[in-house]
Amino acid sequence: MPSPGHPATRRHLTWWALAAVPVGFLALFFVWPLTAMVGRGLVDADGGLDLAGTAAVLGEARTWTVVRSTLTLALLGTAGSLALGLPAAYVLYRLRWRGQQVVRALVAVPFVLPTVVVAAAFTALLGSQGIGGGLGLDQSVLAIVLALVFFNVTVVVRIVGATWAGLDPAAVAAARTLGASPRRAFRHVTVPSLLPAVGSAAAVVFLFCSTAFGVVLVLGGTRIRTVETEIYLQVNQFLDLRAAAVLSVVQMAFVALALGAAAWARRRRERTQAGHRIDGSRVATRADAPLILTTLATLALLLATPMLALVERSLRTSSGHGFDHYVALLEQPQRTVLAVPIWQAGVNSLLTATVAAAIASTLGLIVAHLMAHPSRRSALLDTLVMLPLGVSAVMVGLGMLLTLNRDVVGVDLRGSWWLVPIAQAVVALPLVVRTLVPSARAIAPSLRHAAATLGASPARVWRTVDWPLLRRPFGLAVGFAFAISLGEFGATSFLARPDRPTLPTAIFRLLGRPGIENVGMAFATAVVLAMLTAGVMMASERMRTRVGADL
Repeated sequence: MPSPGHPATRRHLTWWALAAVPVGFLALFFVWPLTAMVGRGLVDADGGLDLAGTAAVLGEARTWTVVRSTLTLALLGTAGSLALGLPAAYVLYRLRWRGQQVVRALVAVPFVLPTVVVAAAFTALLGSQGIGGGLGLDQSVLAIVLALVFFNVTVVVRIVGATWAGLDPAAVAAARTLGASPRRAFRHVTVPSLLPAVGSAAAVVFLFCSTAFGVVLVLGGTRIRTVETEIYLQVNQFLDLRAAAVLSVVQMAFVALALGAAAWARRRRERTQAGHRIDGSRVATRADAPLILTTLATLALLLATPMLALVERSLRTSSGHGFDHYVALLEQPQRTVLAVPIWQAGVNSLLTATVAAAIASTLGLIVAHLMAHPSRRSALLDTLVMLPLGVSAVMVGLGMLLTLNRDVVGVDLRGSWWLVPIAQAVVALPLVVRTLVPSARAIAPSLRHAAATLGASPARVWRTVDWPLLRRPFGLAVGFAFAISLGEFGATSFLARPDRPTLPTAIFRLLGRPGIENVGMAFATAVVLAMLTAGVMMASERMRTRVGADL
């Protein structure tokens, strides 16, 4: 057994000491609130499982209505995202043509747009007073599905496109040489190679669609409810913690299945790509023009039309069109539910997003360092860090509100604004880790060994070898964390104090108030928030292009 001073023992102890930082953070601000929240609903006064109460909730027709609605919307959203994302992945990654990088960046923007902004945009387009109000799609399943596709098509494009661009053209050429037609070569060579990436993309999109909150809450209204919005309603309107807890367990069950499917597909995808990092793209020809133009036109119709409708509604006033609603963002509101001007809510959002991004990116950097070498313990850490992806952000926020209303490790968090950035950091951490870990694992071990052989300490090895190669991916992760935190709504809706609203909570409150002034301010605020997140995303995309990273 190695002595305490042995290098292997020191490395082991250092690994666990570093792991204690993200593990402790998640234990305090995620596992404990979630466990306490679920326990309040599932445990009776004697400390045992309240099986009768749980069975009563599961036996209600309302419960299974929202479960069916959740699965239906998730399946339709996934199918729509694949139907549009697969040809877009081919056009944007397999082919090369002028202006492609700009289009890639624009297509990536919707993924980080706040869900409340997306909901406001489709309300402006398909709502009863929207440009397409005559279509009768207000509070319809189709409106929600279109919004889900708008939000998630980027995931399919990125995951499948990166794989498609790396396929070796020689395999298809060999099949053609043996007499296979182009269609048969595609079916028997290309499709099997793409299936792991398609499965991975489908699982991730299903996960995002099944946990959508702001989009369904705003666009579904009183007609359409999912598990996520039902949890919110059970707590906010009926104060029924038992029903919310049971629904959370139901949601976590099928989300766990989605996460398991995504992990399995990702492993297959990584095995398929291992050792085959080549550029399989080709220059687009005139014969590709119809497909390129059709795909770009469809993307523009889906992605641009709602945003144009949002801008138009933000300019619509009782006397025509103008910038009255934007001017009102700088004034003290009089007939709204907000206690402060919108500009103050914007300052609150920027401050909390900055703190959340700092927390999430720092923790993500530690996790990426610990997971640079795949092992059983790193896999366990990865599982823990990914858990927030499979849990309702509404439950995270509510759990923190109920459990952290006391002194915690000597710090009084009751009513503290710190709870908002902490909750946002919990939500953003999994995506930060997913951004950094591939870059950390791509660093050649020989570089670290060479530095260590020359006498460098582990800290110096990380500073001189790892950090220079992780600097740009880290900047990208900070941008993602900032954009995600800026638009986070589920947990923030419970934790943001009335006198310190964020932009997403302000938009939701204004959309729920009658009057063209309130609704107009909501749309104007949504435009401002969309511009902020789009700017962050465009900057992150430029950094991504430089480092050659993919989602």
